[in-house]
Amino acid sequence: MTKYNLVLLCGGGGSEHAISLLSAGYFETCLAKLDRFNTLWLELTAEGLYRTKDGSYVELTNKREIRFTDDKQAPWPVDYVIPCIHGYPGETGDIQSWFNLINLPYFGCTSEASSNCFNKITAKMWFSALGIPNTPYLFLGEYSPDAVARVEAAFDDWGSVFIKAASQGSSVGCFPASNKADIGPLLAKAFEYAPYVVVEKTIKARELEIAVYEYQGEVIATRPGEIVCAANTFYSFEEKYDAKSQAVTHVEAGNVSEDIIAAMRDYAIRAFKGLKLRHLSRIDFFLTEDNEILLNEINTFPGLTPISMFPKMLAHHGHDFASYLQDCILAELEPA
Repeated sequence: MTKYNLVLLCGGGGSEHAISLLSAGYFETCLAKLDRFNTLWLELTAEGLYRTKDGSYVELTNKREIRFTDDKQAPWPVDYVIPCIHGYPGETGDIQSWFNLINLPYFGCTSEASSNCFNKITAKMWFSALGIPNTPYLFLGEYSPDAVARVEAAFDDWGSVFIKAASQGSSVGCFPASNKADIGPLLAKAFEYAPYVVVEKTIKARELEIAVYEYQGEVIATRPGEIVCAANTFYSFEEKYDAKSQAVTHVEAGNVSEDIIAAMRDYAIRAFKGLKLRHLSRIDFFLTEDNEILLNEINTFPGLTPISMFPKMLAHHGHDFASYLQDCILAELEPA
C-alpha cells in the first residue's frame, strides 16, 4: 500500500488568514485518522514565505518538493497539497495556477473555477448564463459621480441596496445601504477593497446554504441548512467568526417545502457542474417570503471551523469527512 506525502497549506496572509488556520486544524484532525498520508503542515505568510509549525522556513519548489533551508534534511517530495486558504490566494485561484504549472495535484476547485466564483460579478454572469435566478444587480468599475447617481437611481427603484466589493470573501467589503445619503461614502469604502463593485437589490429573505461535494463519483447536494442573523443585521465577517455573534445556524432548515428543497438542490448541482467546480463548495441561497429562490454566492473552499456549516451538513447527510477526503485524494492519485 503506497503512502503519500501531503502538504496541508494554510494562511495566505489575507483578511481570512486566522480563519484558514482554524480550518486547517479540522483537516489535521481528519488526516490523523487516515494511514495513507504523511502530512506536513505549512503556513503561507503575508510575505509569501512557507513556515512549519515549529517556526522553520522552507521552500516549495517547482520540483514538487519541500526544501529545508537549514540544509540538514533531505528534500521532501510532495505528492499532493490541500490549499486550505480562504480568500486570497486560495479561493481566488492564484495558488492553484502555481500548482498547475508544476503539475502538483491538489484538493478543491481548479484555478479557473475558483476565480470565476470569487469575483461576484463574474459569478453572477455565470449564474444568469446557467439559467439560475439571482438578485438584481449593477456593476461598477470605478468610483465616480456617475456611479453614485446610478446607485441612487437603483435605490429609488428598489428601496434599499447592498454594496459589495466584487472580489472579497466572508462578507469583507460588504455594506447594506438603507439610507440614500450613505450611498456615496459606502461606495467609496467598497472600492477600497476591490477595483470592481457589485450593487444588489436588498432582499428580505431567509439565508439557506447547501453543501455540494463529490463522493465516489457522484455530485451530492445536501438538504439546506440555515443562517438566522440577529434582527436588522446581515451575516458579516464579525457575525460569522466573533465569539459574541448572535447569529444562529441550523444544520437543516425547518419549514421549507419539499418542492422548494428539491428545486434548490437542483440549482446547486447545476451550478456545481456548470461552473466546473470540484471536490467541494458551499452554495448559498436566499429564499424570499414569496418562496422565490435566488442564488446568492458560491464559496469554493468553505470554512471548516467549529461553527462552520459545511462539515456539519456533510455529516448530517450521513458521510464522514475523513473518508470523503481520502476518497477525493485517492481518486486523483490512484485513478481507476
